[in-house]
Amino acid sequence: MNRYTHKTTMLALLSSLLLSHASAQEPTPGPAAPAGASTKGVELKGKVPVNPQTLRVQLPKPQEAVLKNGLRVSLLEDHKLPTFSMQLYFNGGGLADPEDKRGLAMVTASQLREGTKQRSSREIAEQLATLGAGLSSSSGPASGESVVSLTGLSDNVDQTLAIAADVIRNPTFPAGELDKFRARYLAQLQIQRANPGFQAQEQFMRAIYGEHPGALVVPSEAVIKGLTSADLAAFHAARYRPNNAFLIAHGDITLKELVAKLEHHFGGWAKADTTKVSLPPPKGPEKGRVLLVDRPGSVQTSLWLGSLGIERNSDDYFAVLVMNHILGGGPASRLFMNLREDKGLTYGVYSSFTGTTFPGVMVASTDVRTAVTEDAMRELDLELKRIANEPVSEQELTNARRALIGRFALSLDSPQSLMGNLATQKIYKLPADYWDTYPQRVEAITPADIQRVAKKYYDRERLQIVAVGDAGQIGKVLEKYGTVESATAM
Repeated sequence: MNRYTHKTTMLALLSSLLLSHASAQEPTPGPAAPAGASTKGVELKGKVPVNPQTLRVQLPKPQEAVLKNGLRVSLLEDHKLPTFSMQLYFNGGGLADPEDKRGLAMVTASQLREGTKQRSSREIAEQLATLGAGLSSSSGPASGESVVSLTGLSDNVDQTLAIAADVIRNPTFPAGELDKFRARYLAQLQIQRANPGFQAQEQFMRAIYGEHPGALVVPSEAVIKGLTSADLAAFHAARYRPNNAFLIAHGDITLKELVAKLEHHFGGWAKADTTKVSLPPPKGPEKGRVLLVDRPGSVQTSLWLGSLGIERNSDDYFAVLVMNHILGGGPASRLFMNLREDKGLTYGVYSSFTGTTFPGVMVASTDVRTAVTEDAMRELDLELKRIANEPVSEQELTNARRALIGRFALSLDSPQSLMGNLATQKIYKLPADYWDTYPQRVEAITPADIQRVAKKYYDRERLQIVAVGDAGQIGKVLEKYGTVESATAM
C-alpha cells in the first residue's frame, strides 16, 4: 500500500493508477525482422538460482487478539530492530462510496491527518517528525478498503499511538485543507488526462466494466469539486469504526504490551453498525471490440488489449501468475523480448493482471510511434495467440518458476511484505497455509495450465482492443482486428 507522506498522497494515488508503462518514445528500430519472428536470436542469461529449501517455507504465524470494542489485532513479533509498523484496514474503500460521490473514500483518506480536534495539520507533522514516526492513509476509487499505516521506534510506541488515535478517531477535515487538496488534484488530473496512456486506461476499464464501480480509474472533476467537509465526516463516521477494521502490526513489541497500549489509546473508540461492502460481480463484455480515441497529429499510439480476469481467491490465480510472467511480466518476457529487443518497436511493453473481491482485468499494453502501430499490433496479436495455442517450453517455465519463487523468497525479509501477505490472506479469506505453500503452488503449474488460462482470459471472442492515437493514420490498421468504434476521451 501507499507509504508516502500526506503531502504527496494525492499525486501518489493518481500515479499508482497507471500500470507499469514506459515512455512513448522508442529507440530507432534495427533491421526489419520477418513477421512472427520473436525471440529466436535473443539469448537469455543470468538465470535466477533457487535453492530447493526455498520450496519449503515456514512463515511466522501471527499472534492474535480482539479488543473490547471489536478491533481485531494480529502481531508478527520481531525484536531484530527497535522499530514497529502497523496497518489498520477498514472495510470501506471506494467500493463503499455513494453512487453520486465516487471518490469520497479516497479524499477522506487523503485528508485524515490534516487536522483534529486537538492538533493542526502542522502540529501532527511536527510531532511525528520529532518522534521519528510516519503516518499515512490511503484508499482507491475502486478499492474495498481504506488503510492507515503507522511506523516508528519501539521506544516511542505510546506517544506515536496517541497521535494516531487522535488522527483516526477525531479528524475535523478543515475546509481550507480540502480546498488545497482539490486545487492540487484538479491540476494533476489535467496533466494525467493529457497522457494518451492514461486515456487508454480509462477507455479500457470502461470497456471491461461498463457502469460497474470497478471501472473508475480516478474520480471525476464534478465529484471532487462537489465534496464538502461534511461529506468526508459522514463517510468517516460510518466506516472508520473499530468493529469494521483489523490491525496488523510487526516489530519490537509483545502482544501483551501491544494490546494494553491499544486498549489505552483506542479503547474508548465506539463501535457502530456498519454494512459490509457487497457489489454484484461485473458481467464483462459479451463480445470483442476495437475502440479508437482520436488524437489528431499524435506521434504515438497507446495500445491496450485484454479482457475481464479473475478474483484474487480464484483457483486460476497461480496459473495466471506464471502465464503473465512469461507473456509480459518483465524484461525477459515474450512481449518485451519480441517488441523491444528483437524488433525495436517500443521502449517497454508489459502484461499485467489484477483481482480483488470481484474479477480484475488481464491486459497487455504498450506505447509506440504512430508509424509502427501496425507492426506492434501484429506482434501483440501474435504473442497472445501463441501463448494460448502453443505449450510454453520447459525452459521458459523453469525460468518463470525460478524468478517468481526467488522474488517471493526475497520479499520475506521485508516487514511490509509480510504484513501485506497477512492482510491479503484476511481480506480474501485465503487458507491458513496459503503463503507457506506459495512456492509449491508456483512449481506445480504446467504448460497445459498456462495454455488453459491464456485461452480463457485472452479469449479472442471477448478481447477488448483500445487504441489512442491519430485515427487518420491508424484506423485502417485496426480494422484488421474488428469493426472500429470511435470513443471519446473522458
